[in-house]
Amino acid sequence: MKRHVLLAAASTLVLSLPAFAQETHPETGETLAETQEFSYRLLDQFPSIDPQLIEETAGGHVARQVFEGLLTQNADGSLRPGVATEWSSEDNQTWTFTLRDDARWSNGDPVTANDFVYAWRRAADPATASEYAWYVELTQMVNAAEIIAGELPPEELGVRAIDDHTLEVSLNAPLPYFPQMAVHYTLMPTHQATIEAHGSDWTQPGNIVSNGAYILTDIAVNEFFELEPNPEYWGADDVIIERVTGYVINDPNQALSRFQADEFDMMDDLPAGSYPDLEAEMPDTVHATPRLCTYYYTINQSESGHEALQDPRVRTALSYAVRRDVIVDQILQAGQRPAYSFTHWATADFEMPTIAYSEMTQEERNEEAMRLMTEAGYGPDNPIDLNLIYNTSENHRQIAIAVSQMWAPLGVNIELANYEWQSYLDIRGNQNFDVARSAWCGDYNEASTFLDLLTSRNANNDGKFVNEEYDALMSEAAVTSDPNPLYEQAEQILAEEMAIIPIYHYSQNFVLDPTIRNWPMENVENNWYVRDLYRVAAE
Repeated sequence: MKRHVLLAAASTLVLSLPAFAQETHPETGETLAETQEFSYRLLDQFPSIDPQLIEETAGGHVARQVFEGLLTQNADGSLRPGVATEWSSEDNQTWTFTLRDDARWSNGDPVTANDFVYAWRRAADPATASEYAWYVELTQMVNAAEIIAGELPPEELGVRAIDDHTLEVSLNAPLPYFPQMAVHYTLMPTHQATIEAHGSDWTQPGNIVSNGAYILTDIAVNEFFELEPNPEYWGADDVIIERVTGYVINDPNQALSRFQADEFDMMDDLPAGSYPDLEAEMPDTVHATPRLCTYYYTINQSESGHEALQDPRVRTALSYAVRRDVIVDQILQAGQRPAYSFTHWATADFEMPTIAYSEMTQEERNEEAMRLMTEAGYGPDNPIDLNLIYNTSENHRQIAIAVSQMWAPLGVNIELANYEWQSYLDIRGNQNFDVARSAWCGDYNEASTFLDLLTSRNANNDGKFVNEEYDALMSEAAVTSDPNPLYEQAEQILAEEMAIIPIYHYSQNFVLDPTIRNWPMENVENNWYVRDLYRVAAE
């Protein structure tokens, strides 16, 4: 059993015995631990758990515990009922969802179709200033683009409540994977009366009203948060874990030491290079699975960006000079793969195109990089001074140092700067950088979840890459029955223009206490739900 050590700011809590204490699991027959708790490490403090304001994975993981959308996912990533028990469409353009009649908010109010209508309108409404408003447009919901642009009121969005338990969604074009998109936190319901009563403080403990398996009971910013079971949740009788605690620890080495000291049960973002030794020392604890994320460097191509970075030859030279094999094989060492395209190789039904520079040797890439820099008028005799920003992490720092050394022969001088998470997001989002460490994790398992990010309309296109042909391809892909050829063309444009510098495709490498069971190892989106977990008695 883990020793759950709360930080000094936390108050002492009296733990109640769970309903399953010293019983066996109802399906597997395993003997359950007397205390059913789960704790994990977060690299950064999430800025928000408001579903319509979340813009990063840390907040998304918490939202999946506290809120529930129309659909959720099984351990293998396949769809399963959430608030909706049935969903159907005859043409993939008009979707109907039937909501369960026992779904309740944590204050006892029923969850109705109108709660989804309110939340989705709120996400698209410019007044909300959601960083994920573009996601609503990406779903092809009728009038989403016009609402986001301020040309129509939110009430014109293509979603309506036929009755309390029937939600109808109208799309501009057939979208067979719309139900997959409905899993995302942006489309989770929110409680209108609570938001209107508390404003921006509505997600604080004591104020928040949510509809997921857990409720937020305590939080100390940049330290920890706690969740407890929601007794109003429709599946409350099947929830085994009685307490969830998340600890914010920026330093991966410190975090690993605390994990090994039994302070919490799970952490990812392991210290660079630590995986091989951990695998040898604790094979039942360390894991590496495919993760639908791509690590890349964003290049500021806006008016505030460095003049040299407006030249695709310079951007291409920088990309060619990155020795991806060194980063994945010598620094990270945990199953990551070099990336030459943006879309992750494990994306469902995606056919990876052949990117020309991926087939060059590193020596050939280095020679071409030097030629391009010289042709563009730069090099050791006319150096470029750039800044490279990253969010605080030893892993990001090591990669940034290595890349800056790889760029030095090109006459590129790099000034490194790290920032805590919220400051980093603000700086990157306002284009106050030259090059920025970035990563994108799929919001659903289809290639457009990556490729749409680099359209000019996407608010998360922080490098402000603009290419009309690319935009047109992605718009066409959204309404065609076979978008793969268009996705391949889009990837070729990204490579030719070097819109970003892809570095590696993630693996999900993490440590997990072996007494925690039912972790979704096959979910490439890394969507996990604590309501599915349980702790077995230590042997």
